[in-house]
Amino acid sequence: MATSKEFKTFILEQLSLLDNIKCRPMMGGYLLYYKDCLFGGLYQERLMVKKVEENKKFNLIEDNPYEGAKPMYLIEELDNREHLRDIIISTYEGLINIK
Repeated sequence: MATSKEFKTFILEQLSLLDNIKCRPMMGGYLLYYKDCLFGGLYQERLMVKKVEENKKFNLIEDNPYEGAKPMYLIEELDNREHLRDIIISTYEGLINIK
């Protein structure tokens, strides 16, 4: 099942506390970037972020975005913009520390 444009619009609205969010279509889903760093995506109507040490503290559920992919963290609570912002910033910080 592909991710709907309505879900994409909803998620981008929820991430509006963050500047520099970009969304690019990819094989029925969307890749999400913060400050030009790929941090996650929208897969089958689900918001998922890459697993890094810095975002373990949020106790997110590990799941696969699609068959054969590396596990990512699923964000189930989508209504709290501040919480989403904190998860994205922590994920971003973890990813830039890896580079």
